[in-house]
Amino acid sequence: MIFSIKKLTSNFGLVFVLVLLCFSANAAGTDSSSENYMDTYKEAKKIIARAEKMEKKEKTIKANQLYSKAFEKLQEAHKSDRNNPDILNYLGFTLRKIGKYEEAEKFYNAGLKIKPDHNGINEYLGELYVQTNRIKLAKERLAVLKNCNCEEYQELKKIIQNK
Repeated sequence: MIFSIKKLTSNFGLVFVLVLLCFSANAAGTDSSSENYMDTYKEAKKIIARAEKMEKKEKTIKANQLYSKAFEKLQEAHKSDRNNPDILNYLGFTLRKIGKYEEAEKFYNAGLKIKPDHNGINEYLGELYVQTNRIKLAKERLAVLKNCNCEEYQELKKIIQNK
């Protein structure tokens, strides 16, 4: 009887330690995934750069596939940080690039609610307005960028002038 209680106690201790290890491993995995959303965001930006290269080579199908892949990565990052205007900007950007203008506009506008003077969002939303023949709205985005002394202003200005 004493032997079996001793055995039971040591088995209980072993089970207890194993349960603790499982919980700590699970918790560590959760923390690292939420902290690594910026790694996911950076991965998405690399995919976008590849997509832009494909687009310049007029490999539209491959570019669209890459933009879609980047969008999926950005969605993962967005789950961890819903108030990051850079993530919202690129969510809009990738959708705009594959022709989903209405969805893209929603992400751009969400980003502007957080940071109204975000240069990238204002430029890309202006480009979306040009693509959807809303030049007056594009000029409003250009006006927001007017005093930034940035390339986004020059690029949007050129796109509006060429329309």
